[in-house]
Amino acid sequence: MDSFAAKWQPFVLSLFRFITGLLLLQYGIAKLFKFPAVPYFANVELFSLIGAAGTLELVLGALLMLGLFTRPVAFILSGEMAFAYFLGHMFKGETPVWLPLLNGGTAAILFCFACLYLATAGGGPISLDRAIRSR
Repeated sequence: MDSFAAKWQPFVLSLFRFITGLLLLQYGIAKLFKFPAVPYFANVELFSLIGAAGTLELVLGALLMLGLFTRPVAFILSGEMAFAYFLGHMFKGETPVWLPLLNGGTAAILFCFACLYLATAGGGPISLDRAIRSR
C-alpha cells in the first residue's frame, strides 16, 4: 500500500493545489462579482478589507489553480487567511470568540494551513511551474 500511495502522491499534490485554488477563486468571485449571491458578501465594496481579500483570492486563486508561482502565491494566501481568521472571525465582535466552530473561522484556518503546506511542497508535477522549469 505504501508504494501505491507514494507513486500517486505527486499527482494528488497537484490535484490538492488545483482544488484549493478553485475554492479560493470561488470566494473571490462571490465577493467581487456577487456570484453566487451570498448575503454576507452582498455589500462588499472593492476598496474595503473584504474587497481586497476578494481580489487576492480571485487573482492568486487562479494562479494557484494553474500552478504558476505556487510557492510565493500560496505563502501570501496563507498569510491572508490567517489575517482573515483573526480580523474577520475571531475579533469581529466586541469580545474575541476563540473557537472556530463558534466564530465561523474553520475554513479560514484550513485554507491557511493548506496554503502553508503548498508554500513548502510546491505545485506538483502538473503545474506551469514544472513546465517552465523543465524547459
